[in-house]
Amino acid sequence: MGYRVGVDIGGSFTDLALLDDRTGEVRSLKVFSRPDRPGEEVLAGLAGLRDRHGIAPAEIGYFTHGTTVGVNTVIQRKGPRLALLVTQGFRDVLELGRLRAPDMYDLLSKRPAPLVTRDRVFELPERLAADGSVLQALSDAHVLAAAQAALAAGAEGIVVALLHAWRNPAHERQAREALARAHPGLPVLCSAEVWPVLREYERTVTATIAGYVQPRVTAYLDGLQAALREIGVPCEARVTRSNGGVMTAERGRREGLQMVLSGTAAGVIGAGFVARIAGLRECLSLDIGGTSADVALIRDGQPRYGSGEEVGEFRIHIPSVAVSSIGEGGGSIAWVDGFGVLQVGPESAGSTPGPACFGRGGTRPTVTDAFAACGLLGRADLGHGAARVDADRARAAIGTVAQPLGRGVEETAQAMIEVAVSGMYARIGAATARFGVDPRETALLAFGGAGPMLGCFLARELGVAEVLVPPTPGVLSALGGLIADLRSDFLRTLYLPLDEAATDAVRAGFADLRRDALDWLRGEQGHDGEAQLGYSADCRYRGQSYEIEAPLDDAAALQGDTAVIAAAFHAAHAALYGHADPEAPVQVIALRVTATGPTPKPVLSDLPAATASPMPFATDRAWLDGAWREVAFHDRAALRAGHRLHGPVVVTQEDCTTVVPPGQAVLVDRHGCLRIRAEEAAP
Repeated sequence: MGYRVGVDIGGSFTDLALLDDRTGEVRSLKVFSRPDRPGEEVLAGLAGLRDRHGIAPAEIGYFTHGTTVGVNTVIQRKGPRLALLVTQGFRDVLELGRLRAPDMYDLLSKRPAPLVTRDRVFELPERLAADGSVLQALSDAHVLAAAQAALAAGAEGIVVALLHAWRNPAHERQAREALARAHPGLPVLCSAEVWPVLREYERTVTATIAGYVQPRVTAYLDGLQAALREIGVPCEARVTRSNGGVMTAERGRREGLQMVLSGTAAGVIGAGFVARIAGLRECLSLDIGGTSADVALIRDGQPRYGSGEEVGEFRIHIPSVAVSSIGEGGGSIAWVDGFGVLQVGPESAGSTPGPACFGRGGTRPTVTDAFAACGLLGRADLGHGAARVDADRARAAIGTVAQPLGRGVEETAQAMIEVAVSGMYARIGAATARFGVDPRETALLAFGGAGPMLGCFLARELGVAEVLVPPTPGVLSALGGLIADLRSDFLRTLYLPLDEAATDAVRAGFADLRRDALDWLRGEQGHDGEAQLGYSADCRYRGQSYEIEAPLDDAAALQGDTAVIAAAFHAAHAALYGHADPEAPVQVIALRVTATGPTPKPVLSDLPAATASPMPFATDRAWLDGAWREVAFHDRAALRAGHRLHGPVVVTQEDCTTVVPPGQAVLVDRHGCLRIRAEEAAP
């Protein structure tokens, strides 16, 4: 096949990971992102692979790509003007939502304005019963009248979300067919086909976001595919999905919603791969880039999955890797509020103009500038030479906030780091509570361009036993997309009592989902290797408001064994909540099948063993923990398995910088990972 390339576009840098199929060697590259011209950074990166590594586009046999086009469309509210067709009486479904304030502790907190305003929501006189039977038939004339009103209001696309369509999608399909006949070319999405979940608001908001991101995602992928063909990349592009898998770009053109969290998910998949080879049973992945910091739980090399992840101000109810945003990134800007208090973020300098120390026009101080002003950056270029650190520019920028605070530059820089870390510390409590883990009993796997720079400081506050920095931390998200398996999720909503009478429905539902999953994997994705199918059921005790997912073995699922399914639910409930009631009646809400087609993984060769003590390439003074200290600077490429370093120490490499404060020690393991512990706990 030649070479496999994975690309991840971040707020500041675009990362590329290159896997040589013949040797298993992984190489990396970073270029500045181009939010003004999305896609150009991909071509610039491929040109960089040719110039730096001699890899011609024609030699690329596999190409995966994670993009933020979808999530940015929602965050920036730059999607098309949509209209929404709903059942009569449900015009305010998006306005009402779940009647929850975004921040329960903020009296002024408000729910976000819907992506479809009320004046573009139109009611249809139709009605299905909860069992899917027709109470009031749908008239094409009413659909066309609503469409005319929608077009007159400036609608550029229509989302159809009718009551109980999860049970019977006939009315939604009828509306789409009528619109296709009368208005060919008008984009129309049906909620039950986007994701047929039970609850009306969740299904409607998910379908609305799907319609909102689809045009920009399609245009972006069309341009990317054309550009790749033009420069001679022979393979079809694949894109990473929110659930941590990959799919063809052609599928992505039709299902842009599945790409909304693609970059975030790819990083967690890469972290899971590293955790497996490093032997970490349980760890928190810490992905800090230029604009944000995200954390996820990885257990036995596998991330946690869920639904209801946040996209901007909304939640999407599709399967995705469970990731929590916990703070700011390396490009987050420091400022002084009206009370004279130092704040960091949420505004970011991004790639343009970027941190002041990059010399690209930035003048406002960022977290990266704080490390540069303290003397911890600047001994090596960043981002594979894309940025040279100018500490004087960083100090000048920090001076703009140091003066009103009445502090020195170094003191202010340290305070900026502490504020950023404290913000992450405060938010990680909620994230770990969500995962049900104690940070003191886990490891922290730090990656992203700024993860290794901040990871040890955060771990010290959390009491985490160990920090692990992988060999190529700055491009781990790109590597994650590169090694991600083909993966797709299939759902059938049942909403039935889980008793013997449900056996036939459960058996038939799983059989249909299995067929759909294999058709997707073998047919559409062209996967001729091993096929892995995972089965589960969403269940709850009768009277509960929400269900939980219970994993099942193949036999129980395909035989519709309701007793075994109920036992699996009781076990899952006990594991999550600490109790179960085997005598209580159970409802099965939905059936799920996950199809996975494994892809080749890199083989990380053992690092040569150390034969002598590690020698720093420089020793200099740097400001750490409130004082000037002698800090050793080591080139990571020169480190060998078994080498030990003692903080304060800085390890530089092409894609990021690792900062180890006093009182912590570093051990280089046989895979080249940096294992960092407190001195008294170091092996």
